[in-house]
Amino acid sequence: MNTNQKHHRVILQSIAHRVMIERGLRPDFSNEALTELEKLQTSIDKPDQNSPNIRDMRTLLWASIDNDDSLDLDQLTVAEAMPGGKVRIMVAIADVDALVQKGTALDKHAQHNTTSVYTAAKIFPMIPDLLSTNLTSLNLNEERLALVVEMELDADGTLLNSSIYRARVCNHAKLAYNNIAPWLEGKGTVPKTVSSVIGLAENLRLQDKAAQSLKKLRHVNGVLTLETISAKPVFDGDQIKALEIEEKNRAKEIIEDFMIAANGITARYLSANGFPSIRRVVRTPKRWDRIVEIAENHQYELPYEPNSKALEEFLVHAKAADQMRFSDLSLAVIKLLGSGEYVAESSDETAPGHFGLAVKDYAHSTAPNRRYPDLLTQRLLKAALAGKPVPYSKKELDELALHCTEAEDIATKVERRVEKSAAALMLESRIGETFDAIVTGASEKGTWVRLLTIPVEGKLEQGFEGLDVGDQVSVQLILVDVQKGFIDFRHVNSQRRR
Repeated sequence: MNTNQKHHRVILQSIAHRVMIERGLRPDFSNEALTELEKLQTSIDKPDQNSPNIRDMRTLLWASIDNDDSLDLDQLTVAEAMPGGKVRIMVAIADVDALVQKGTALDKHAQHNTTSVYTAAKIFPMIPDLLSTNLTSLNLNEERLALVVEMELDADGTLLNSSIYRARVCNHAKLAYNNIAPWLEGKGTVPKTVSSVIGLAENLRLQDKAAQSLKKLRHVNGVLTLETISAKPVFDGDQIKALEIEEKNRAKEIIEDFMIAANGITARYLSANGFPSIRRVVRTPKRWDRIVEIAENHQYELPYEPNSKALEEFLVHAKAADQMRFSDLSLAVIKLLGSGEYVAESSDETAPGHFGLAVKDYAHSTAPNRRYPDLLTQRLLKAALAGKPVPYSKKELDELALHCTEAEDIATKVERRVEKSAAALMLESRIGETFDAIVTGASEKGTWVRLLTIPVEGKLEQGFEGLDVGDQVSVQLILVDVQKGFIDFRHVNSQRRR
């Protein structure tokens, strides 16, 4: 049967399930994990719910800001104005450890996959939906246990003070990035989800101002301005009708900047209390020479030694010169920077830091419903707060950090593999057409290109000799294979190097 006659969603779900198994991930929960799930209470009330060490913060104007379709809500945010232009920001993070406890079958499944896998047609959650989208999710109008990261910021975004503690919270507004961003950017009216909660609009404005101050300060320190094209299939029923490009906006920046700040505070808190941590690091780029070469092709000179601040200045310059093609340049730089990894660090050690974010202290902690390193960090934090022993040895954390890096890379490959199958479904009828593209990968394993007009990546099977990351080329689509996720091109002719 031709794939166009079958439901695209069903095809992609089947491919995702198969590829996860082939890659060593577990798409299904074991009977033991499901039995544990059945035995869990129908609420997250725990004996320590009313402990004097758990603050009652339910009346604050907490709100979640996430994707339109997100159901696994990991964090809430709220702001409080202080004298002298200062602001107090609080980030509440779901207490997933309250129900997913160390050593259980549910924990073992989460530890194996280490992340929720978000494929084009189906989400394979790290912990079951009953937990991740219900009992441990910071859902609208539900009281939940949380860890709160509190930060006091000066008017320019400088961190003055910080603290971490446990609390009971309640989400008073479930907001979506794309719904509130136009209003924050001055292009639309206040959404009803905001105006219906007294004081929320003012609070979000305060959060937005603080986030922009944090962002500006990070850029002064050399954080990289990178914008890539991310696309997801849009379904009409069970058929793919388009690939929708996801773009940055002010609402996303609130969460991005607050989470980066919270993750830094978390890492430093654990070190200050003599606890080890799992850091997220991006090492100094190995292919800096190619980044220098790309800058030269833009008539810009970078130092011959890796320097994040100099690279950021080049990126700002390049974006101002050609905003339309900036995402292509960003993609080339990202590929050359290399991927992130998890590294366990004792309180007296020094991890490499995060080159792209220009920060030294960075521990993933704000998404425990969908990332295992965050759940590990949460357990470390709760032990430190309670004055209890470290729940993991350094050796265990070293092994877990390596496993989390490897499993996350596999999960990313599964997601991309299903995205390619979705793209192949979209391109089945366009074999023989010619497209403008950019080279995104060049190694002994092959040469890869991404189309400029459609956010699709494929392999250059013919005419790849002499090409490198960042080159712009014209390519012809010669083959697609939906089941294998193959999208193959041949090189038609080169354009100028970018």
